[in-house]
Amino acid sequence: MKGLIAKKVGMTQVFDESGNLTPVTVIRVEPNTVIATKTEDKFGYSAVVLGLDDLKTGKASKAYAGQFPENVSPKRHLKEFRDFDGEVKVGDQIGVELFNSVRFIDVTATSKGKGFQGVMKRWGFHGGRASHGSKFHREAGGTGCCTTPGHSLKNTKMPGHMGFERVTVQNLKVVKVDPELKVLMVKGAVPGVKNSTLIVKAAVKK
Repeated sequence: MKGLIAKKVGMTQVFDESGNLTPVTVIRVEPNTVIATKTEDKFGYSAVVLGLDDLKTGKASKAYAGQFPENVSPKRHLKEFRDFDGEVKVGDQIGVELFNSVRFIDVTATSKGKGFQGVMKRWGFHGGRASHGSKFHREAGGTGCCTTPGHSLKNTKMPGHMGFERVTVQNLKVVKVDPELKVLMVKGAVPGVKNSTLIVKAAVKK
């Protein structure tokens, strides 16, 4: 499994050799530092722990800083990748070149928060007529029983908090890998706001 911690930059567009325009999401992949390696003999599975973004001196607690080797400064973001492809050792730097031979990726992030929303925006309800005289426009309608038990049933789609959830978008096509700019350009929408942290992995279904 190939994977790295990255940041979402935004969207742009690129032209291919035939002149066709493709909208792409730009993902910036700064070099990830190998914090630790786990072996099957000791932990029961093989994995690599990667870190991104140095923490300022004094910002890391003793307990948190204790997991980092002496030659590696504490990192803000940590992620464990199981069955990591390739031989690496503690202190190595892994960049966007890891995805040179990858055609499709899966991206995991926290989606944009949209606050409290009604059923039409949150669940796609059609609502009632918009014509004059209608008293049913954007309401949810009935949500429970009119007799026993007399309350709304579980899993009924209702208004509530929307967004700000852990989301994985699968099978995003890699359009371009630019090692000089340290960016990965993919076709399609990536979850999260600008500058949010992403977990980028090689697609598991391709």
